[in-house]
Amino acid sequence: MAETVALSKILNVRESEKRDAQKAYQQSIDFFEEIATQLYNLLRKKEVAEESYEGYLHQTTPIDRIKEQVGYIEILNNQIVKLQHDVQKARNEMDTNHEKLTNAFVEVKKFEKIIEHRHKADEELTKKNENAQMDEISMQQYFSQKIR
Repeated sequence: MAETVALSKILNVRESEKRDAQKAYQQSIDFFEEIATQLYNLLRKKEVAEESYEGYLHQTTPIDRIKEQVGYIEILNNQIVKLQHDVQKARNEMDTNHEKLTNAFVEVKKFEKIIEHRHKADEELTKKNENAQMDEISMQQYFSQKIR
């Protein structure tokens, strides 16, 4: 029984680690979504800017306005490249945290199973001892009746 208490304490520690891993994973998901949304918004801005640029090319527009639009698109491209890198880092962190969470779940399940097996073994031992005691009592009753 003392072993089960020790295992329960270890299980509590593992469950705490699992909760921490869940929090870290959720935070990494939230961060990833935030960065990915920023990337999506930049891509939409670039798409609008390119449509505007195409419109300028098909009508008479001052060359300065076209240069300005090309410069804006280039700035957006640079921001997109940076955000793509950030999104990849966030995805990698999210994957790492997911793996840690999975490992934490496995560890908790292992200890739950070990504790469950120990409880079953204890119950079986108790039942065996009770049966042995019942047999002993039955034998004593039988012999006490025989002697009379």
